[in-house]
Amino acid sequence: MLYISTRGHADRKHFCDILLEGLAPDGGLYLPEHYPQVDDAMLTRLRKAYHEQGYAELAFQILSLYIDDIPAADLKALCAKTYTAEVFGTGEIVPLRHLEDGLWLEALSNGPTLAFKDMAMQLLGNLFEYELTRRGAELNILGATSGDTGSAAEYAMRGKKGIRVFMTSPHGRMSPFQQAQMFSLQDANIHNLAIEGVFDDCQDIVKAVSNDLEFKRKHKIGTVNSINWARLLAQVVYYFAGYVQATETNGQKVSFTVPSGNFGNVCAGHVARMMGLPIDKLVVATNENDVLDEFFRTGVYRVRGSADTHETSSPSMDISKASNFERFVFDLLGRDGAKTKALFGDALSTQGQFDLSQDPRFAQAAGQYGFLSGKSTHADRLATIRDTHQRYGVTIDTHTADGVKVAREHRGDGSVPMIVLETALPIKFAQTIVEALGHAPERPAKFEGIEDLPKRVQVMPADLDLVKAYIARHCATAAQG
Repeated sequence: MLYISTRGHADRKHFCDILLEGLAPDGGLYLPEHYPQVDDAMLTRLRKAYHEQGYAELAFQILSLYIDDIPAADLKALCAKTYTAEVFGTGEIVPLRHLEDGLWLEALSNGPTLAFKDMAMQLLGNLFEYELTRRGAELNILGATSGDTGSAAEYAMRGKKGIRVFMTSPHGRMSPFQQAQMFSLQDANIHNLAIEGVFDDCQDIVKAVSNDLEFKRKHKIGTVNSINWARLLAQVVYYFAGYVQATETNGQKVSFTVPSGNFGNVCAGHVARMMGLPIDKLVVATNENDVLDEFFRTGVYRVRGSADTHETSSPSMDISKASNFERFVFDLLGRDGAKTKALFGDALSTQGQFDLSQDPRFAQAAGQYGFLSGKSTHADRLATIRDTHQRYGVTIDTHTADGVKVAREHRGDGSVPMIVLETALPIKFAQTIVEALGHAPERPAKFEGIEDLPKRVQVMPADLDLVKAYIARHCATAAQG
């Protein structure tokens, strides 16, 4: 299996090369040359693997379709090491919970940082350590987080041999719990950079560093954001797990509603659907930062500047430049790298938007690819949290509430199960839960008093050169040590 850039670069690379690289040399994102197809017989084998051997075996079988440069026994061991009841609190890893007629929640927040990002990041940490050890190499990870990616990455990478993490986040824009999870870590290989701006400023810095090939190579820069194909690939697995739990036969379809800001989580669903998983609809749920909902309704993809990016009560989706969206558009345009580059490399940088409303392929977004979308507001969030708690005794976080609200608008007659991907435990957004319910959500014992722990964080302006200088300085210091 070889991987190509969405912007048409001539290189074809193996999995372990792009694992450590992040963006392609032309600024594009990596995708496989083709999506492996899962036929009825294979889906039956995957169903049996999950029910009889568990999530780790399901992950191994799916990842094996995309990874041919790690020996099968080693890949199997990495999956077994990652997806355990000890790490995720349950042997089921991603159990389904029936909420109401036609509507299910898939629990993705059982990992160490209580968010769905753990599902991929725990595997990524083990993959990085394995490959760096095999090469005798080191990696400096540069990431951007709007809330959950940062803590998931840092908890997965802390203490890992040959790895340093430089994580940017929007200063003051995450919940107190999210900030405390990251900034309280005292590990020497973890560096938190609070950027004075919004998430998109952080993401722009990460992309700019990745596009500086000389700096990237000199300082061995890699990424854990969902622009890294390995992370997105790991997320494909839980779509299969949700499907085999919600159905009894391969003739049945399911739909998924996915709270999404950066398009990574739902892009994994797109990949699963392209592989042949019987997914009917992929519903994108946004908050007030509705750039994705606007595209699926109108065909216009219009990024917003920092001043027009709203600070909301589902802050992990306060994003107006959806990095992974490029992967879907590449497929939508028939995998035309030149056209994709013209849109994402040229039109967005010069005009801040592009318009596919008149392109006949835009209609295929809903038709051939199954995409629908919807939007949720703060008032919707509060109402959904309150209603779900009162009727079912279930407390959901703010992002999951966005998903439930939009899912109810698109579930139809209920004959096709609608699975909402839960994104985090509600304690991460306690202030809004208190506003909705009048009391704080349950807090796992290991996180008692986390907000009061000493903080280790560097606040700096949204300045690319300052971030590069910080990385270079600390890489040099580490080398001397």
